[in-house]
This record gives sequence, C-alpha cells and structure tokens, in this order.
Amino acid sequence: MNVSENKNVHLIKLNDIPCFDRDDFLAQLIIRCRMDKRVVAYFGVPEKSRVKVYAVLADDERGGVHVSSAFFPEKGSYSCLTHHLPSFHMFERELFEQTGILPEGHPWLKPVRYCHDRADRKSSMAGYPFYTIPGEEVHEVAVGPVHAGVIEPGHFRFMCNGEKVYHLEIQLGYQHRGVEELFPAHARFMPHLAESIAGDTAIGHNLAYCQAMEALADIEVTENAMLIRDIALELERIAVHINDLAAIASDVAYLLGNAVLGAVRTLVINTTQAVCGNRFGKGLIRPGGVLFNIDKADRPEIKKTLKRVKDTVRDMCGIMFSSPTVLSRLEKTGVVEMETAHRIGLVGMSARASGLGLDIRSDFPDKVYGELQIPKIVLPNGDVYSRARIRFLEILSSIEFIEKALDGLREDGTMREAEYKLEKESMAISLTEGWRGEIVHVGLTDEDGKLVRYKVKDPSFNNWFGLSLAVRNNGVSDFPLCNKSFNLSYCGHDL
Repeated sequence: MNVSENKNVHLIKLNDIPCFDRDDFLAQLIIRCRMDKRVVAYFGVPEKSRVKVYAVLADDERGGVHVSSAFFPEKGSYSCLTHHLPSFHMFERELFEQTGILPEGHPWLKPVRYCHDRADRKSSMAGYPFYTIPGEEVHEVAVGPVHAGVIEPGHFRFMCNGEKVYHLEIQLGYQHRGVEELFPAHARFMPHLAESIAGDTAIGHNLAYCQAMEALADIEVTENAMLIRDIALELERIAVHINDLAAIASDVAYLLGNAVLGAVRTLVINTTQAVCGNRFGKGLIRPGGVLFNIDKADRPEIKKTLKRVKDTVRDMCGIMFSSPTVLSRLEKTGVVEMETAHRIGLVGMSARASGLGLDIRSDFPDKVYGELQIPKIVLPNGDVYSRARIRFLEILSSIEFIEKALDGLREDGTMREAEYKLEKESMAISLTEGWRGEIVHVGLTDEDGKLVRYKVKDPSFNNWFGLSLAVRNNGVSDFPLCNKSFNLSYCGHDL
C-alpha cells in the first residue's frame, strides 16, 4: 500500500498524501509499525461533518517520514490500534479527547490534558477515574497537584503495599493553555510562542517550529545560521543535562556533586546569554535564520569555557559514578527494559538508556549534523544509573560537536528575508532532537495558504507513562529519584 514518503523538514502537498478507506488505513498502520516504522504523530483535522485523520510514521533506519490519511465520521468509532500497537495508546487517547472519535476497546481511555474544546465535556479533573487495587494491605499515597517549591502542577497516585509501589498513575492537564490553537489564530510567525511551549526547551521547540514554517514558506537558511542553531541546541542539552545530574546527586544526598555541577551549569547558560542576550536562548532563532552571529573573536573564549565545563564534569562524574553509596541508589532502580520501552514508545535520552537507538540528530540529520556526525549513545540497562550516565556521556559529545561547529562558522550571513506567505494546501513535518528527546511539529495549510492546524508533540508526551512503569516494584521513597532521572515536562505535555 502506497504512502507519501518524505524527508524531515520538507514541504508535502496535501493532494500527494494518500487518503485510504478507514479499515485499510488502520490495517496498514499495524503492518508498517510491526515491520520497522514508528508513530510520531497521529491527529485529526475537522472537515465539515468528517474528520481527516493523519498518521505520520518515522522510518528511523532510512531517515524517512511516511504520511497517510483517512476520513473518519465525526464522533464515530473504530477498533483501537493500541491492542496491536501499545505505542499508539497516548495518541488514540488524545485523538478521542480532541475529536470524539472513539477507539473501541482502548484499555486506558482517560483524559490527556482537558483541552478547552474537548469533545467529551463530561470529563473533569475531579472525576478522573483513577485505577485502584482492592485489598486491606494496599494503601494509596497521593502527591500533588500542588507541590513544594516551583514544580509545576501534576497529581501522582501511588498504590503501595508498605513501601513497595504496585502501581503509579499520573494525572496531568492542570495548565492546558491551548498552544496548538494559538498558532493558527495569528497570521504571522510565532517563534516567541514556540519558545514558551516548554521553558527548559526554548531552543528545541523554537527550532522545530522555525523549520516547519521555513518549509511551508519556502525559506532557505544559510549554513552559518544552521551551525549557530545547532550549537545553541547542544548548549541547551549540556546545560539541562548538567542540572539534572546535580539534581540526581541531591536526591541521593551526594551534596558535593550537587554543588559542583550546579555551579558549572551557570557557565553554560551564561555562554548562551553571551551569544544572544538570554540564558535560555530566547530571541536567537527566527524563521529565516538567527538574529545573532557568533563573532570570530568570541569563539576561542567559548571553547575555553567549554573545556573548563568538560574537565569539571568529567572529574566530578568520575568521582560520583565510582562512589559505592551513589551506585547503590542508582543501579537497578527504576528499570524500564528495552522491550517495554519499545512497546510503549519511549523516545530520546530515556529510550537510549533502555537500549533503543533513537536519535533524530543521527537518524534524520540536517546538513550540519550529517557532516559533523554526533555519535548515538545507547546504554542497555534502563535504570536510573543509565539515565544519569547517558547525560554525562552526551555532555562530552555535545561539547566536542560544538568545538567542531565553531571551527566551521563563516561570515556568510545569519538571516534571510522571511515573509509569512505559506504554500497552499500543504503540510510540513519538523523533527528535532531536544535534550529530552524527539520534538515533533506539524503544520497544515488550506486552499488560501492559511495555517489551519498545528500539531505539537513534546517528548514528555511519550515518556510520562515510562516513568509510571519505572516506579513499579520500587520503594515509594525512590520515586523522586526516578522522577529526576526522566525529568519530564508538565507544560510540554499539557500544551
């Protein structure tokens, strides 16, 4: 069965996307995903009394993106895919919440984020159907949605026998902002909105957005701008990975690691600030390129700073990861095995720590990543130690990448004219490897060239369920450590 086969960040004419009979559409999704494809987007676009459902599958081995579609009756139903492909479970829940199309037989059909225009108006925070385990020995531990400090709102419901966790259910959606509806509501570029999808991933989400808009508007970016964008993306990865290692050290009472790593992170975010005036990279990337260059005179200082960061992180992690007290807390805690990670659709760093070799930078590289070839780091055990150590290894590889990218910078300009004039009846798919993992942005236009649908997927959308599985059969006191090892986004999920 034919599908539209494309590369990452390319314009696709909607007429070139095959539209199948619904049953054939579902059958071919099962076949392709059982072979070697992977779902990255699954969403609906209302068209009169019908909904056109689009499926975007990634061919990681060949670096291809496959798109197909089918019409579904408005608030109709179909036999759910989740029974055959567990990685679809969140996508089908979201599709039902947004369109009312019922995936019959779905084993966990619960609210995702309580969107303002949700099809099922009866769903509410207060009426969330938490799973319960009967028995006098089982007790519930409820945490949140209000947390101490500055953590965002989310509710965690543990089913425990003594200290042992049998089951964790995570309820999100407390701060749904309607992000996907805001993009089509404004007939202009909205990079500042993309930067606000998840504050700790301002560069990752904005890069995905700008690439999608550039494909739709036929805007070519200079190689110099691409280099600066990818340098910024890696600086963001380094900064958050260091901060997460500091937080993990704190959770196991290794205060030396927390203090040293927390301090060295400042060097990284200050480097980003020196480039564009903002520690989180806001205001740097815009459709058409970047607003700030990295001057030739500043490059040696950046390299000097990154060498200091690399040396400090290597020394501190060398000590921390050889400490018996640290290892006793990290090893074999919060395990997600490779088969489970594959079945539920984990992405990014969490997937690679469980043995899955998924990395957009390697599998769907832009020109810069294709030439400089950042290594794909995969670890087998899927525990907290693996998720911590992979951060350490990625910090080192990202610094090496930046050093090479700085050497490749030229003075060929950073911005090209970017007019908000989008191609008519088209789609653009943009995949970017943020520090958490795979970020997906999809934009669709109508016959007038107006943006009518904008789909966003943060890696947290895939990975929250992985956290709930990681906690099973661990002590409830290990939850903060497991949580830090994933470090997922509430707002990136809630949108």
